[in-house]
Amino acid sequence: MARMDLLQGTLDMLILQLLDRGEMHGCGAAQRIHQVSSQVLTVDFGSLYPALFRMQKRGWLESEWRQSEKNRRARYYRLTEAGRKQLAVEKEGWDRMRLAIAQVMQCA
Repeated sequence: MARMDLLQGTLDMLILQLLDRGEMHGCGAAQRIHQVSSQVLTVDFGSLYPALFRMQKRGWLESEWRQSEKNRRARYYRLTEAGRKQLAVEKEGWDRMRLAIAQVMQCA
């Protein structure tokens, strides 16, 4: 199956959702998205790290450097309270968009 590109804006929502379940490093987040989506969604690092830095700058994430499970230095990200609030906003917007697309697909 061909690689599917994420809709603009959905990467932030997916990362926030993952981090709502616990902290992880960037590479782990990309791998988890790929795994949970049954290998349909692929996040390249050229999109992932700018998204993480942007969300941290907005106050949605905090991070710290630690050793990974492979004994490498990695930055671990965790959700802030502002990030949890943003996740709720993102989910609401996604639900509206999903419903609108479904309606068009059924009527068109």
